[in-house]
Amino acid sequence: MKYIYRSTIVLAIILVAGFFYFMNSYAPLIAGYGAKDLCSCAYIGGQNEADVIKNELGRGFKALGTYKLNPEDSSATGSVFGFAKKKAIYRKGLGCTLLIEKSEKELRDELPGIQVSEITLSDTVLWPLGTMTLPYDSDEVDMQKLTKAIDDSFINNDPEHPNNQRAVIVVYKGKIIAEKHDPHFGPNTPQIGWSMSKSITNTMIGILVKQKGFDIYAPAPIPEWSDPDDPRSKITTDQLLRMSSGLEWEEDYGKVSHATKMLYGSENMGLYASKLGMDFKADEKWLYSSGTTNILSRILKLELGEDYLQWPFKEIFSKIGVGSALFEVDASNAFIGSSYIWASPRDWARLGLLYLNDGVWNGERILPEGWVDYTKTPTPPSEMQEYGAQFWLNMGSIEDPSVRTFPDCPRDVFYMDGYEGQAVYIIPSLEMVVVAMAQTDDGVLDFNGFLASIIDCVN
Repeated sequence: MKYIYRSTIVLAIILVAGFFYFMNSYAPLIAGYGAKDLCSCAYIGGQNEADVIKNELGRGFKALGTYKLNPEDSSATGSVFGFAKKKAIYRKGLGCTLLIEKSEKELRDELPGIQVSEITLSDTVLWPLGTMTLPYDSDEVDMQKLTKAIDDSFINNDPEHPNNQRAVIVVYKGKIIAEKHDPHFGPNTPQIGWSMSKSITNTMIGILVKQKGFDIYAPAPIPEWSDPDDPRSKITTDQLLRMSSGLEWEEDYGKVSHATKMLYGSENMGLYASKLGMDFKADEKWLYSSGTTNILSRILKLELGEDYLQWPFKEIFSKIGVGSALFEVDASNAFIGSSYIWASPRDWARLGLLYLNDGVWNGERILPEGWVDYTKTPTPPSEMQEYGAQFWLNMGSIEDPSVRTFPDCPRDVFYMDGYEGQAVYIIPSLEMVVVAMAQTDDGVLDFNGFLASIIDCVN
Protein backbone atom coordinates (compact mmCIF):
# COMPACT_ATOMS: atom_id res chain seq x y z
CA MET A 1 0.00 0.00 0.00
CA LYS A 2 2.87 2.36 0.81
CA TYR A 3 4.32 1.72 -2.66
CA ILE A 4 0.99 2.53 -4.32
CA TYR A 5 0.57 5.63 -2.15
CA ARG A 6 4.07 6.90 -2.94
CA SER A 7 3.67 6.13 -6.64
CA THR A 8 0.42 8.05 -6.70
CA ILE A 9 2.04 11.04 -5.02
CA VAL A 10 4.98 10.96 -7.45
CA LEU A 11 2.63 10.67 -10.42
CA ALA A 12 0.55 13.58 -9.13
CA ILE A 13 3.67 15.71 -8.71
CA ILE A 14 4.80 14.85 -12.23
CA LEU A 15 1.38 15.71 -13.68
CA VAL A 16 1.21 19.02 -11.80
CA ALA A 17 4.75 19.91 -12.79
CA GLY A 18 4.00 18.98 -16.40
CA PHE A 19 0.85 21.11 -16.37
CA PHE A 20 2.71 24.13 -15.01
CA TYR A 21 5.53 23.62 -17.53
CA PHE A 22 2.99 23.45 -20.34
CA MET A 23 1.15 26.54 -19.14
CA ASN A 24 4.39 28.48 -18.70
CA SER A 25 6.09 27.42 -21.94
CA TYR A 26 3.52 26.31 -24.51
CA ALA A 27 0.32 28.11 -23.54
CA PRO A 28 1.62 31.64 -24.28
CA LEU A 29 2.76 30.49 -27.73
CA ILE A 30 -0.59 28.83 -28.48
CA ALA A 31 -2.52 31.86 -27.31
CA GLY A 32 -0.24 34.23 -29.21
CA TYR A 33 -0.43 32.20 -32.42
CA GLY A 34 -4.23 32.05 -32.22
CA ALA A 35 -4.73 35.73 -31.44
CA LYS A 36 -2.39 36.79 -34.24
CA ASP A 37 -3.83 34.34 -36.78
CA LEU A 38 -7.46 35.19 -36.04
CA CYS A 39 -6.72 38.91 -36.18
CA SER A 40 -4.94 38.68 -39.53
CA CYS A 41 -7.37 36.24 -41.15
CA ALA A 42 -10.31 38.45 -40.21
CA TYR A 43 -9.02 41.98 -40.81
CA ILE A 44 -6.71 41.27 -43.75
CA GLY A 45 -8.16 38.13 -45.31
CA GLY A 46 -11.79 39.03 -44.63
CA GLN A 47 -12.56 35.60 -43.19
CA ASN A 48 -15.39 34.74 -40.82
CA GLU A 49 -14.45 34.30 -37.14
CA ALA A 50 -16.05 30.86 -36.82
CA ASP A 51 -14.40 29.61 -40.02
CA VAL A 52 -10.96 30.72 -38.84
CA ILE A 53 -11.38 29.06 -35.45
CA LYS A 54 -12.55 25.84 -37.08
CA ASN A 55 -10.25 25.62 -40.11
CA GLU A 56 -7.13 27.49 -39.01
CA LEU A 57 -7.05 26.91 -35.27
CA GLY A 58 -8.92 23.65 -34.80
CA ARG A 59 -6.02 21.21 -35.16
CA GLY A 60 -3.24 20.04 -32.86
CA PHE A 61 -2.17 22.12 -29.86
CA LYS A 62 -3.96 25.14 -31.35
CA ALA A 63 -7.29 23.48 -30.55
CA LEU A 64 -6.55 23.86 -26.82
CA GLY A 65 -6.94 27.61 -27.05
CA THR A 66 -9.96 29.87 -26.87
CA TYR A 67 -10.00 32.72 -29.38
CA LYS A 68 -12.20 35.76 -29.83
CA LEU A 69 -12.49 38.54 -32.39
CA ASN A 70 -13.08 42.05 -31.03
CA PRO A 71 -14.44 44.26 -33.85
CA GLU A 72 -14.96 47.19 -31.50
CA ASP A 73 -11.21 47.85 -31.37
CA SER A 74 -9.99 45.78 -34.38
CA SER A 75 -8.26 43.17 -32.28
CA ALA A 76 -8.32 39.48 -31.40
CA THR A 77 -7.51 37.65 -28.20
CA GLY A 78 -6.38 34.16 -27.32
CA SER A 79 -5.99 32.16 -24.11
CA VAL A 80 -5.48 28.57 -22.93
CA PHE A 81 -7.84 27.34 -20.20
CA GLY A 82 -8.43 30.99 -19.36
CA PHE A 83 -4.74 31.70 -18.79
CA ALA A 84 -1.80 33.00 -20.85
CA LYS A 85 -3.98 35.68 -22.42
CA LYS A 86 -2.61 37.32 -25.57
CA LYS A 87 -3.91 40.11 -27.77
CA ALA A 88 -3.17 41.16 -31.34
CA ILE A 89 -4.26 44.53 -32.72
CA TYR A 90 -4.88 45.59 -36.32
CA ARG A 91 -3.47 48.82 -37.78
CA LYS A 92 -4.17 49.94 -41.32
CA GLY A 93 -1.31 49.19 -43.70
CA LEU A 94 0.62 47.37 -40.96
CA GLY A 95 -1.56 44.35 -40.35
CA CYS A 96 -1.91 42.62 -36.99
CA THR A 97 0.71 42.81 -34.27
CA LEU A 98 0.94 40.87 -31.02
CA LEU A 99 1.22 43.02 -27.92
CA ILE A 100 4.62 42.03 -26.57
CA GLU A 101 6.40 44.26 -24.03
CA LYS A 102 4.64 47.38 -25.37
CA SER A 103 1.16 48.41 -24.25
CA GLU A 104 -1.70 48.68 -26.71
CA LYS A 105 -1.85 52.46 -26.30
CA GLU A 106 1.89 52.80 -26.88
CA LEU A 107 1.77 50.71 -30.03
CA ARG A 108 -1.26 52.48 -31.46
CA ASP A 109 0.02 55.96 -30.58
CA GLU A 110 3.56 55.62 -31.91
CA LEU A 111 2.46 54.35 -35.30
CA PRO A 112 -1.32 54.20 -35.75
CA GLY A 113 -1.05 53.01 -39.36
CA ILE A 114 0.30 53.90 -42.78
CA GLN A 115 -1.50 54.95 -45.91
CA VAL A 116 -0.87 52.64 -48.85
CA SER A 117 -1.72 53.97 -52.29
CA GLU A 118 -4.60 52.16 -53.95
CA ILE A 119 -3.68 50.35 -57.16
CA THR A 120 -6.43 50.30 -59.76
CA LEU A 121 -6.00 47.99 -62.74
CA SER A 122 -8.14 48.15 -65.85
CA ASP A 123 -10.61 45.32 -66.38
CA THR A 124 -10.23 45.81 -70.15
CA VAL A 125 -6.47 45.13 -70.11
CA LEU A 126 -5.13 41.59 -70.03
CA TRP A 127 -3.52 40.22 -66.88
CA PRO A 128 -0.86 40.88 -65.57
CA LEU A 129 -1.05 44.59 -66.52
CA GLY A 130 -4.82 44.51 -66.04
CA THR A 131 -7.39 42.15 -64.59
CA MET A 132 -8.88 40.62 -67.74
CA THR A 133 -8.29 37.00 -68.64
CA LEU A 134 -9.38 35.14 -71.77
CA PRO A 135 -10.03 31.44 -72.36
CA TYR A 136 -6.83 29.74 -73.49
CA ASP A 137 -7.05 28.19 -76.94
CA SER A 138 -3.88 26.55 -78.22
CA ASP A 139 -2.74 23.00 -78.84
CA GLU A 140 0.42 23.76 -76.83
CA VAL A 141 -1.47 22.82 -73.66
CA ASP A 142 -3.94 19.98 -73.10
CA MET A 143 -6.57 22.07 -71.33
CA GLN A 144 -8.86 19.16 -70.51
CA LYS A 145 -6.02 17.36 -68.80
CA LEU A 146 -4.93 20.56 -67.05
CA THR A 147 -8.43 21.20 -65.70
CA LYS A 148 -8.55 17.67 -64.26
CA ALA A 149 -5.11 18.05 -62.66
CA ILE A 150 -6.22 21.24 -60.93
CA ASP A 151 -9.58 19.79 -59.89
CA ASP A 152 -7.84 16.75 -58.40
CA SER A 153 -5.73 18.97 -56.15
CA PHE A 154 -8.92 20.26 -54.48
CA ILE A 155 -10.19 16.78 -53.60
CA ASN A 156 -9.99 16.00 -49.88
CA ASN A 157 -9.40 12.26 -49.70
CA ASP A 158 -8.80 12.26 -45.95
CA PRO A 159 -11.38 14.21 -43.89
CA GLU A 160 -9.04 14.09 -40.88
CA HIS A 161 -6.25 15.71 -42.88
CA PRO A 162 -7.87 17.73 -45.68
CA ASN A 163 -5.90 19.38 -48.48
CA ASN A 164 -7.70 22.68 -47.93
CA GLN A 165 -6.56 23.81 -51.37
CA ARG A 166 -7.80 27.37 -51.74
CA ALA A 167 -6.41 28.47 -55.09
CA VAL A 168 -4.41 27.23 -58.06
CA ILE A 169 -3.27 29.50 -60.90
CA VAL A 170 -1.27 28.44 -63.94
CA VAL A 171 0.56 31.13 -65.90
CA TYR A 172 2.00 30.14 -69.28
CA LYS A 173 3.98 32.49 -71.48
CA GLY A 174 2.82 35.48 -69.47
CA LYS A 175 -0.90 34.64 -69.47
CA ILE A 176 -3.20 33.00 -66.95
CA ILE A 177 -4.38 29.91 -68.77
CA ALA A 178 -6.17 28.18 -65.89
CA GLU A 179 -7.25 28.97 -62.36
CA LYS A 180 -9.55 27.63 -59.69
CA HIS A 181 -10.52 29.10 -56.33
CA ASP A 182 -12.29 27.84 -53.25
CA PRO A 183 -15.71 29.56 -53.12
CA HIS A 184 -14.67 31.35 -49.91
CA PHE A 185 -11.38 32.59 -51.41
CA GLY A 186 -11.62 34.49 -54.68
CA PRO A 187 -8.81 35.47 -57.07
CA ASN A 188 -8.41 38.82 -55.27
CA THR A 189 -8.72 37.61 -51.67
CA PRO A 190 -5.46 38.20 -49.75
CA GLN A 191 -3.98 34.98 -48.39
CA ILE A 192 -1.00 34.50 -46.15
CA GLY A 193 2.17 33.28 -47.81
CA TRP A 194 3.99 32.29 -44.61
CA SER A 195 7.60 31.59 -45.65
CA MET A 196 6.96 32.75 -49.21
CA SER A 197 7.50 36.11 -47.50
CA LYS A 198 11.21 35.27 -47.36
CA SER A 199 11.39 35.50 -51.15
CA ILE A 200 9.91 39.01 -51.04
CA THR A 201 12.53 39.96 -48.46
CA ASN A 202 15.07 38.76 -51.04
CA THR A 203 13.40 41.12 -53.54
CA MET A 204 13.74 44.05 -51.16
CA ILE A 205 17.44 43.34 -50.63
CA GLY A 206 17.92 43.10 -54.39
CA ILE A 207 16.38 46.52 -54.91
CA LEU A 208 18.58 47.89 -52.11
CA VAL A 209 21.59 46.60 -54.05
CA LYS A 210 20.32 48.20 -57.26
CA GLN A 211 19.35 51.58 -55.87
CA LYS A 212 21.72 52.12 -52.95
CA GLY A 213 24.76 50.10 -54.02
CA PHE A 214 24.44 47.88 -50.95
CA ASP A 215 27.23 45.27 -50.80
CA ILE A 216 25.88 41.85 -49.84
CA TYR A 217 29.41 40.43 -49.63
CA ALA A 218 30.53 42.90 -46.96
CA PRO A 219 30.02 42.12 -43.26
CA ALA A 220 26.35 42.56 -42.39
CA PRO A 221 25.74 45.94 -40.70
CA ILE A 222 24.39 44.61 -37.40
CA PRO A 223 25.27 46.81 -34.39
CA GLU A 224 25.59 43.84 -32.00
CA TRP A 225 28.22 42.29 -34.27
CA SER A 226 30.52 45.31 -34.53
CA ASP A 227 33.26 43.97 -32.23
CA PRO A 228 35.99 42.59 -34.56
CA ASP A 229 36.69 39.85 -32.00
CA ASP A 230 33.10 38.65 -32.31
CA PRO A 231 32.99 35.83 -34.91
CA ARG A 232 29.60 37.17 -36.04
CA SER A 233 31.31 40.36 -37.24
CA LYS A 234 32.44 38.48 -40.35
CA ILE A 235 28.97 37.20 -41.33
CA THR A 236 27.94 38.70 -44.66
CA THR A 237 24.47 39.58 -45.91
CA ASP A 238 25.02 36.99 -48.65
CA GLN A 239 25.43 34.30 -45.98
CA LEU A 240 22.24 35.47 -44.28
CA LEU A 241 20.38 35.34 -47.60
CA ARG A 242 21.65 31.81 -48.13
CA MET A 243 21.06 30.67 -44.53
CA SER A 244 24.67 29.59 -44.22
CA SER A 245 25.66 32.15 -41.56
CA GLY A 246 26.45 29.59 -38.86
CA LEU A 247 24.09 31.26 -36.38
CA GLU A 248 22.36 28.92 -33.95
CA TRP A 249 18.73 28.25 -34.77
CA GLU A 250 15.94 25.72 -34.28
CA GLU A 251 13.06 25.91 -36.76
CA ASP A 252 10.37 23.80 -35.10
CA TYR A 253 6.75 24.93 -34.85
CA GLY A 254 5.57 21.98 -32.77
CA LYS A 255 7.49 22.97 -29.64
CA VAL A 256 9.15 25.84 -27.83
CA SER A 257 11.96 26.74 -30.23
CA HIS A 258 13.82 29.75 -31.54
CA ALA A 259 11.19 30.10 -34.27
CA THR A 260 8.17 30.09 -31.96
CA LYS A 261 9.81 32.28 -29.32
CA MET A 262 10.72 34.79 -32.01
CA LEU A 263 7.31 34.93 -33.68
CA TYR A 264 5.12 34.81 -30.57
CA GLY A 265 7.34 36.07 -27.77
CA SER A 266 9.59 38.80 -29.18
CA GLU A 267 8.91 42.49 -29.58
CA ASN A 268 11.78 42.92 -32.07
CA MET A 269 12.24 39.71 -34.06
CA GLY A 270 15.33 40.78 -35.97
CA LEU A 271 17.02 41.83 -32.74
CA TYR A 272 16.10 38.52 -31.09
CA ALA A 273 17.78 36.55 -33.89
CA SER A 274 20.76 38.95 -33.99
CA LYS A 275 21.57 38.21 -30.35
CA LEU A 276 22.01 34.47 -30.88
CA GLY A 277 25.48 32.95 -30.99
CA MET A 278 27.12 30.77 -33.60
CA ASP A 279 26.93 26.98 -33.79
CA PHE A 280 29.10 26.64 -36.91
CA LYS A 281 31.54 28.60 -38.99
CA ALA A 282 29.94 30.65 -41.74
CA ASP A 283 29.42 28.63 -44.95
CA GLU A 284 30.16 25.39 -43.10
CA LYS A 285 26.53 24.26 -42.96
CA TRP A 286 23.18 25.19 -44.49
CA LEU A 287 20.49 25.56 -41.82
CA TYR A 288 16.97 26.74 -42.58
CA SER A 289 16.33 29.76 -40.39
CA SER A 290 13.48 32.24 -40.24
CA GLY A 291 15.67 34.18 -37.84
CA THR A 292 18.18 35.12 -40.51
CA THR A 293 15.39 36.49 -42.70
CA ASN A 294 14.25 38.78 -39.91
CA ILE A 295 17.85 39.90 -39.49
CA LEU A 296 17.70 40.84 -43.18
CA SER A 297 14.52 42.81 -42.51
CA ARG A 298 16.33 44.59 -39.69
CA ILE A 299 19.19 45.44 -42.05
CA LEU A 300 16.66 46.96 -44.44
CA LYS A 301 15.21 49.06 -41.63
CA LEU A 302 18.64 50.29 -40.56
CA GLU A 303 19.64 51.11 -44.13
CA LEU A 304 16.41 52.73 -45.28
CA GLY A 305 15.36 54.75 -42.24
CA GLU A 306 12.17 56.73 -42.84
CA ASP A 307 11.63 55.09 -46.27
CA TYR A 308 11.47 51.60 -44.77
CA LEU A 309 7.74 51.06 -44.25
CA GLN A 310 6.83 52.37 -47.70
CA TRP A 311 9.69 50.59 -49.48
CA PRO A 312 7.98 47.32 -50.59
CA PHE A 313 4.85 49.18 -51.69
CA LYS A 314 6.73 51.89 -53.56
CA GLU A 315 9.52 49.81 -55.10
CA ILE A 316 7.83 46.44 -55.70
CA PHE A 317 4.07 46.20 -55.34
CA SER A 318 3.00 49.42 -57.05
CA LYS A 319 5.40 48.83 -59.95
CA ILE A 320 4.03 45.41 -60.86
CA GLY A 321 0.36 45.96 -60.08
CA VAL A 322 0.24 44.09 -56.78
CA GLY A 323 -2.60 45.90 -55.04
CA SER A 324 -3.62 43.35 -52.42
CA ALA A 325 -0.29 42.88 -50.62
CA LEU A 326 0.20 43.70 -46.98
CA PHE A 327 3.47 43.15 -45.11
CA GLU A 328 2.83 42.78 -41.38
CA VAL A 329 5.15 44.21 -38.72
CA ASP A 330 6.23 43.20 -35.22
CA ALA A 331 5.93 45.35 -32.09
CA SER A 332 9.10 47.24 -33.08
CA ASN A 333 7.36 48.13 -36.37
CA ALA A 334 9.78 46.03 -38.43
CA PHE A 335 8.52 43.83 -41.25
CA ILE A 336 8.27 40.17 -40.24
CA GLY A 337 10.24 39.22 -43.33
CA SER A 338 10.20 35.52 -42.54
CA SER A 339 6.49 34.91 -42.44
CA TYR A 340 3.82 37.56 -42.80
CA ILE A 341 3.07 38.81 -46.28
CA TRP A 342 -0.52 38.59 -47.46
CA ALA A 343 -1.47 38.82 -51.14
CA SER A 344 -4.12 37.48 -53.50
CA PRO A 345 -3.34 34.40 -55.61
CA ARG A 346 -3.15 36.55 -58.75
CA ASP A 347 -0.73 38.91 -57.03
CA TRP A 348 1.43 36.01 -55.86
CA ALA A 349 1.46 34.98 -59.53
CA ARG A 350 2.65 38.48 -60.50
CA LEU A 351 5.52 38.20 -58.01
CA GLY A 352 6.49 34.85 -59.53
CA LEU A 353 6.30 36.29 -63.02
CA LEU A 354 8.71 39.06 -62.02
CA TYR A 355 11.32 36.38 -61.31
CA LEU A 356 10.46 34.39 -64.43
CA ASN A 357 11.14 37.58 -66.42
CA ASP A 358 14.58 38.08 -64.80
CA GLY A 359 13.41 40.96 -62.64
CA VAL A 360 12.00 43.01 -65.53
CA TRP A 361 8.39 44.20 -65.58
CA ASN A 362 6.75 45.74 -68.64
CA GLY A 363 10.16 46.89 -69.90
CA GLU A 364 11.36 48.31 -66.57
CA ARG A 365 14.17 46.58 -64.69
CA ILE A 366 13.01 46.21 -61.09
CA LEU A 367 15.75 43.92 -59.82
CA PRO A 368 19.44 44.42 -60.57
CA GLU A 369 20.83 42.57 -63.55
CA GLY A 370 22.01 39.15 -62.47
CA TRP A 371 19.99 39.11 -59.24
CA VAL A 372 17.66 36.30 -60.34
CA ASP A 373 20.66 34.18 -61.39
CA TYR A 374 22.23 34.90 -58.01
CA THR A 375 18.98 33.96 -56.27
CA LYS A 376 18.77 30.54 -57.91
CA THR A 377 22.45 29.65 -57.52
CA PRO A 378 22.68 26.76 -55.02
CA THR A 379 24.08 27.48 -51.58
CA PRO A 380 27.29 25.39 -51.38
CA PRO A 381 26.57 23.62 -48.05
CA SER A 382 23.05 22.53 -49.09
CA GLU A 383 23.47 18.81 -49.74
CA MET A 384 20.81 18.49 -52.45
CA GLN A 385 21.40 21.97 -53.86
CA GLU A 386 17.90 22.68 -52.59
CA TYR A 387 18.35 26.29 -51.54
CA GLY A 388 19.54 29.48 -53.17
CA ALA A 389 18.99 32.94 -51.68
CA GLN A 390 15.60 32.90 -49.89
CA PHE A 391 14.22 30.68 -52.69
CA TRP A 392 14.03 26.89 -52.83
CA LEU A 393 15.59 25.00 -55.75
CA ASN A 394 15.08 21.64 -57.45
CA MET A 395 18.67 21.14 -58.63
CA GLY A 396 19.25 17.81 -56.91
CA SER A 397 22.32 16.17 -55.46
CA ILE A 398 25.65 16.95 -57.12
CA GLU A 399 26.43 13.23 -57.20
CA ASP A 400 23.02 12.25 -58.57
CA PRO A 401 20.72 15.08 -59.79
CA SER A 402 17.80 12.62 -59.98
CA VAL A 403 17.76 12.73 -56.17
CA ARG A 404 15.88 15.99 -55.72
CA THR A 405 12.81 17.46 -54.05
CA PHE A 406 10.58 17.10 -57.13
CA PRO A 407 12.10 14.19 -59.09
CA ASP A 408 9.35 14.28 -61.73
CA CYS A 409 9.79 17.98 -62.47
CA PRO A 410 12.54 19.94 -64.28
CA ARG A 411 15.73 20.76 -62.41
CA ASP A 412 15.37 24.47 -63.18
CA VAL A 413 12.27 24.85 -60.99
CA PHE A 414 12.83 27.42 -58.26
CA TYR A 415 10.11 28.44 -55.89
CA MET A 416 8.67 30.31 -52.92
CA ASP A 417 7.41 27.92 -50.27
CA GLY A 418 5.02 28.51 -47.36
CA TYR A 419 4.50 26.73 -44.05
CA GLU A 420 1.09 25.20 -44.72
CA GLY A 421 1.13 24.36 -48.41
CA GLN A 422 1.52 27.71 -50.16
CA ALA A 423 3.88 27.84 -53.14
CA VAL A 424 4.84 29.83 -56.21
CA TYR A 425 6.70 27.57 -58.65
CA ILE A 426 8.76 29.26 -61.36
CA ILE A 427 9.76 27.05 -64.29
CA PRO A 428 11.95 28.96 -66.80
CA SER A 429 12.30 26.07 -69.26
CA LEU A 430 8.53 26.04 -69.75
CA GLU A 431 7.91 29.80 -69.33
CA MET A 432 5.49 28.85 -66.57
CA VAL A 433 4.49 29.98 -63.09
CA VAL A 434 2.22 27.82 -60.92
CA VAL A 435 0.61 29.17 -57.74
CA ALA A 436 -0.91 26.87 -55.12
CA MET A 437 -2.48 28.27 -51.97
CA ALA A 438 -3.37 25.56 -49.48
CA GLN A 439 -3.76 25.52 -45.72
CA THR A 440 -3.00 22.02 -44.58
CA ASP A 441 -0.79 19.83 -42.41
CA ASP A 442 2.72 18.95 -43.46
CA GLY A 443 2.87 15.80 -45.60
CA VAL A 444 -0.76 15.85 -46.72
CA LEU A 445 -0.19 17.28 -50.20
CA ASP A 446 1.94 15.52 -52.83
CA PHE A 447 3.70 18.57 -54.25
CA ASN A 448 5.83 16.57 -56.66
CA GLY A 449 2.77 14.80 -58.07
CA PHE A 450 0.75 18.01 -58.22
CA LEU A 451 3.39 20.02 -60.06
CA ALA A 452 4.28 17.11 -62.38
CA SER A 453 0.61 16.74 -63.34
CA ILE A 454 0.49 20.42 -64.33
CA ILE A 455 3.73 20.26 -66.28
CA ASP A 456 2.59 17.10 -68.06
CA CYS A 457 -0.19 19.09 -69.75
CA VAL A 458 2.29 21.13 -71.81
CA ASN A 459 2.85 19.49 -75.16
